[in-house]
Amino acid sequence: MASKSRHIHTGVTNDIERRVKEHKSGEIDGFTRKYKINRLVYRERFHYIDNAIAREKEIKGWDRAKRVALIESENPTWEDLSREWGRSIVMLSPAYADEKQIPRFARDDNSDNASSIAVEQELVTKN
Repeated sequence: MASKSRHIHTGVTNDIERRVKEHKSGEIDGFTRKYKINRLVYRERFHYIDNAIAREKEIKGWDRAKRVALIESENPTWEDLSREWGRSIVMLSPAYADEKQIPRFARDDNSDNASSIAVEQELVTKN
């Protein structure tokens, strides 16, 4: 968790959605409320709580530069990873069966290279 001013908090939870909501609503007293630490900027998942606690202790033992490097290795712009949680999903309307559709990669973009790059970038960003 981090604030907009990039104060960092490291913690363990068994319910990440609940914990993020608590931080965002200011329910958690102390350091996180004082510095408005309410943005999820990095997370790791563990099957066993002992492993999660060991990793938390390891990260808490690091200096700030190493923790920042860890966050930026996965999230260079420090975006709030929970920003879209809880929002309604807008379903796309189904295409009509009799309507002819042209796949994106087959459209004429005036360059064979441009369309293949666009498709490749789209696939990379979805993962």
